[in-house]
Order: sequence, then C-alpha cells, then structure tokens
Amino acid sequence: MAITPPFFTKREPEVAPVRSVAPLSHGNINAPSHAPSSVASAPPVAAAAGPSPAKEGGSKLTVGPNIKLKGVEITDCDTLVVEGLVEATMDSRVMQISERGAFKGSAEIDIAEIHGQFDGNLTVRQKLVIFGTGRVHGKVRYGKVVIEEGGQLTGDIQFGATPVPKLAGSERPGLTLAV
Repeated sequence: MAITPPFFTKREPEVAPVRSVAPLSHGNINAPSHAPSSVASAPPVAAAAGPSPAKEGGSKLTVGPNIKLKGVEITDCDTLVVEGLVEATMDSRVMQISERGAFKGSAEIDIAEIHGQFDGNLTVRQKLVIFGTGRVHGKVRYGKVVIEEGGQLTGDIQFGATPVPKLAGSERPGLTLAV
C-alpha cells in the first residue's frame, strides 16, 4: 500500500527545460539549431491535447461569471452555459443557466435547465427544468415542464412548443395562471 503525502504540502519546484536561442550566422537560414533535441522534437501543443471536445459533444459556448454578453444573435451552438449575463436571441439545443447566471431576450431550444434567471420569450421544444433557485418570467412555451420546490414560473405560459391556433368556440385544456 502506497503512502500518499498530505494534500496541503509544499511542492517541489518544477524544472523547466532550458531553451537556448543561438543567433543565425551571417543570415544563413539553414544553419543548424543549437537547441536541445528534446525541445526541438517536442510535438505542437494542439496535437498533444488530442481532439477538441467541441467536435465530440457539439459546439458549446460558456459565458463565465462577471461576463456580460449583450445584443447578439447566437446560432449554431449546441449548448449555451450562462454563468454571467446574456442579452441575446438564440436557437440552440441545450441551455443551462447557473444560479448566478441570467438570460434576457428570446430563446428557442430543445432542453432548458434554469438555476438562475430567464426573462423574455422562451420556447422549449422538449423539456424545461426550473430548479429551486430558478426564476423564469415572460412568454413561455414548453413541451414538458419540471419545477423544483422554490422555482418560479410567471408570465404568459402555454403548453406546446408551437402555439396551436384556437378553434372558434372551443377552449383548449392546459395550465391557466392568474396574472
């Protein structure tokens, strides 16, 4: 059984490879390099990182904490993660708003997970999940909805991601909110 050191310990300083840059002699481009062979043969950083996760899981845009993204149209984005403030229109597959995140504008998406705030027009084609800290206000259309205890949903709420025109003289069953 191996003994591991405590979590908070002083790390040994890492030794960085020494790079020496030799001046080119008399402008000869083909002059041999005097850099150590380990540095000269190192693969490019991008190749060492492997395939990008965006290609495997689709395109993902993360708006980090304290970032404000205003007045844009977001397209061709599979997943939007909002940790800051976004004022935009978008059409996406998945939207995740963190507890401190806020989205204002218009969004048409497949799946929404709201921990923070959404204000505007929201059309969720498949499933809208509002967590206990989530607040959704505006014109909301959804396929399925899950609201955790404490979550809030207010405004013009309608079942069905695409509004169905009312037939003359008939009422459509659904969720009715008093405003």
